[in-house]
Amino acid sequence: MTVGILLAAGAGSRFGGDKLLASLHGKPLVLHALDALRPAVTEIIAVVRPGSERLTAVLRQAGARVAICDQAAGGMGHSLACGARLAPADTNLLIALGDMPAIASDTIRRVIAALDAGATIAVPCYRGRRGHPVGFAARLAPVLLELTQDQGARSVLHTYADAVLDIPVDDPGVLADVDTPADLERESDNFPAGIKGSAE
Repeated sequence: MTVGILLAAGAGSRFGGDKLLASLHGKPLVLHALDALRPAVTEIIAVVRPGSERLTAVLRQAGARVAICDQAAGGMGHSLACGARLAPADTNLLIALGDMPAIASDTIRRVIAALDAGATIAVPCYRGRRGHPVGFAARLAPVLLELTQDQGARSVLHTYADAVLDIPVDDPGVLADVDTPADLERESDNFPAGIKGSAE
């Protein structure tokens, strides 16, 4: 079993606010990320900032369990730990970002398959560059629960470098996040090609 943790607690300051609710081909940006996760995981836990009522409503309506992270302003590490805390025991965890709308579901399934086959950490790689989402075996949950500030998953990958399995994929979506309105326009231009990208 694998639970998806969708990190949606960023301030969106470079975008000008409400980034995850910005429309991309007729639906909120964050729902593209959620919809890619849905077929592959047993549950989606979405982590948001306090005061994100509209975002919370959108995510709940889409079927996600929403966690409000009081320490979200302190950095991604707090949000990741908040989501991991709500995951059932003995389940693998897949950490995804709400501002990455073009990841193929097949890529997500390959990361999960690697965990099911015994990988400790599984990371999709496009043309030699590591991307998202990142999968963690259940035994690393205690490590994720200790994350703080803006460490995110990167510090865990560094600590457990010998245990990371890189998965080559033909999916540029694993690298494509949306930080600015220009990024959103880029993703709009790339659809549907980006969302249909499949793993090798």
